[in-house]
Order: sequence, then C-alpha cells, then structure tokens
Amino acid sequence: QVQLVESGGGLVQAGGSLRLSCAASGRMFDSYVVGWLRQAPGMEREFVAAVAGGNDSNSLYADSVMGRFTISRDNAKNTVYLQMKDLELEDTGVYYCSAGAGNLRAWRNDYWGQGTQVTVSL
Repeated sequence: QVQLVESGGGLVQAGGSLRLSCAASGRMFDSYVVGWLRQAPGMEREFVAAVAGGNDSNSLYADSVMGRFTISRDNAKNTVYLQMKDLELEDTGVYYCSAGAGNLRAWRNDYWGQGTQVTVSL
C-alpha cells in the first residue's frame, strides 16, 4: 500500500512559479511510475506529466506544459516534484499525484493523493 500526500499549491500570478511535492509512504514507491494530473472546475481530469520508476529517469509531458513544467523524483526522500514556471490562467486546477506499476508507455494509477489547489490569477 502506498499513500501519497501533495503539497505546494497556492495562489500565484500569471507568469509566476510554484513547486508541487508528492510525498509517498509505503513500499515499492521508487519502482512506480508517478504522474501528475490536474482537474479544472467542470472539466475532466487531465494528464500533466509522469516520471518513470526504478533506474529509468525518463519523463513524459502533456503538450500544454512542455517546456514550462519539470517533473523529478528523489527516491531517497520518497518524493516526486513538479516544478511549474511561466504559469498561465489555464493551469488553474486541483493537481493530483498518482503512482502505479508499469512504464511510461503504459502504467496504472493505482494510488492517488488528495490533491492540491493551484490558482493562477492575472
């Protein structure tokens, strides 16, 4: 069993930066793919970024955040980060961390955090 806790959300002006953290407890976290997804009000939850598990350091990004967001993981701290810069109004939403077995071509979102709110204002 893995438990995920997100933090780092908040209110930021457009063009600003935030760093989200996803802290995990439980076994095998370092072997899981960890992803960030977000959900804006009235919208479907959408993929943002994911990082591979184990010794694979590859990552994957949605087109909408490519070049602005960076996902990274520190397995010693059981934590995955999402560094966000040049934030846009459209980045507003609840950001969720998920983890599960697989690889970046196909993985399962077996575990979810409770989400952290990111609000981008003018």
